[in-house]
Amino acid sequence: MTENRNSTVRVYGIKNCDTMKKAMTWLTENGVVYEFVDYKKAGVAEAKLPDWNARAGWEKLLNTRGLMWRKLSDEERSGVDEQKALKLMAQYPSLIKRPVLDIGSQLIVGFSPENYATLLK
Repeated sequence: MTENRNSTVRVYGIKNCDTMKKAMTWLTENGVVYEFVDYKKAGVAEAKLPDWNARAGWEKLLNTRGLMWRKLSDEERSGVDEQKALKLMAQYPSLIKRPVLDIGSQLIVGFSPENYATLLK
């Protein structure tokens, strides 16, 4: 199910992230109305994680390719399961893959112009 172009998309992420900038540029250029929420500043990551996990899965949400993941200790990175991943993402919101788009019926994690075009038009 695709969303109506007039419905507001909520975009969660971190303002100075390059992927976020690409995603917001794409949304603007394609006339998608969105509300940006900086989940580090707003402190919403921990509250949203249970819902996001239910809708997208912790494996999709956990960014294991970013700088924050490399900064974790070997102990923190080992044996990651759902409970540990959610705890780490709540403690370090930078571990959440960006952006997270809540379009009501769906949660889109990460930026893909093709995926956005399919789901947001």
